[in-house]
Amino acid sequence: MIQKERIQRLNDKPLNEEGKYVLYWMQAAQRAYYNHALEYSIKQANSFDLPLVVFFGLTDNFPDANLRHYKFMLEGLGETKQTLEDRGIQMVVEQTEPPKGVLSLSSKSALTVVDRGYLRIERGWRKRVSDKIDCELIEVETNVVVPVEQASDKEEYAAYTIRPKINDQLQNYLIELEPHTPDKSSLDLDLKKSSAAPSQKETILKNLKVDRSVKPVEDFTGGYSKALENLEDFLENKLDEFPDKRNDPSKNYLSNLSPYLHFGQISPLEIALKVIDTNSPGVDPYLEELIVRRELSFNFVFYNSKYDNLWRAIPDWAGETLKAHQEDPREYLYSFDQFENAETHDPYWNAAQNEMRFTGKMHGYMRMYWVKKILEWSNTPEQAFKIALELNNKYELDGRDPNGFAGVTWCFGKHDRAWKERSILGKVRYMNAGGLERKFPIQDYVKKIEQISESAG
Repeated sequence: MIQKERIQRLNDKPLNEEGKYVLYWMQAAQRAYYNHALEYSIKQANSFDLPLVVFFGLTDNFPDANLRHYKFMLEGLGETKQTLEDRGIQMVVEQTEPPKGVLSLSSKSALTVVDRGYLRIERGWRKRVSDKIDCELIEVETNVVVPVEQASDKEEYAAYTIRPKINDQLQNYLIELEPHTPDKSSLDLDLKKSSAAPSQKETILKNLKVDRSVKPVEDFTGGYSKALENLEDFLENKLDEFPDKRNDPSKNYLSNLSPYLHFGQISPLEIALKVIDTNSPGVDPYLEELIVRRELSFNFVFYNSKYDNLWRAIPDWAGETLKAHQEDPREYLYSFDQFENAETHDPYWNAAQNEMRFTGKMHGYMRMYWVKKILEWSNTPEQAFKIALELNNKYELDGRDPNGFAGVTWCFGKHDRAWKERSILGKVRYMNAGGLERKFPIQDYVKKIEQISESAG
């Protein structure tokens, strides 16, 4: 079922009655399963007795993206392209700026559909296309369980303010999405646009003009099937103990699905439904993370266009207390290079940084500690914020998205409350190494990351 609340018309252009196909501009939801935008496109194509074409624009200048991110994304796109072809749907992957590519293909489309994006660059792309396209443009929201504007009509203060709003509507959206079969194949259409077939991944990666300093990782392979493997392992072996062990970085009781969610390679709805089916004691704690906390971050970047500006992103109390303590003496100060190369005095922090550098994903609890210490060991809050965002976006496979921006900003007081006042952080929540030592066998984590670092060279 595709709820009407997921569907928005982005312009006032009419259908192109001379169109040869319906076009789905796939960008944020890079998958062939549980994709409301894709299923809506198939239904529309069938109603017009037309084939469906899927387009993906492969730009090499997405902010902060590098070789690590592109390799993971192309692995997923290759699988998606094959799956769509098995359903009789041609997928055009073109190495071009997405708006340019979709405007070219839409000249012969009866209707164009796009999935929803939330960051400024994604919304800017859709605005540019909606202004210039000659046919109707429909946006379908599919990367959240509850559509962002249905969950709330404003920027929410914290999880406790958005939680009841989301929970009140969950029953309307936790509904299976049945796949549709295209009535007409588009595989025989000669579009002469497949200049970047994902099957030619190595050639594409070689030709992309991207930052090549961050190498791809072996720990994660992109694609829906790999996401499903992680999900099935989580459901069978981790979910029952997730409530008690999720925060322990020395153990692996996380789903490890955030990179796949970041690229839209798996649907949060599909994950939620499969988690619910287990009746595990871990269901509610996991859905809190997957739906409430994750969709709070989407609410944040959707309603606050300055999500990457520290003083515009955090609440007034946090800004005031951080500014009041800007001149406090710092026991340790590190440069960007020292942070990047894990050259601090703190073995726990260094382990977290190296986990991110060499695996592409840092344990969630350690990521909080990691940002807090950057704030504590930098000259100013602005400098710390910039360093944390840059490193997170550079090395994390799940960086550069709403969760990434919200997660870093939380460490500066966003979505949190005031705590006991202390130096440097003021009333912003404090974390220390002693807390790690009391709660977890943190030395086991350090040893694990040391082994990973050594094997990575």
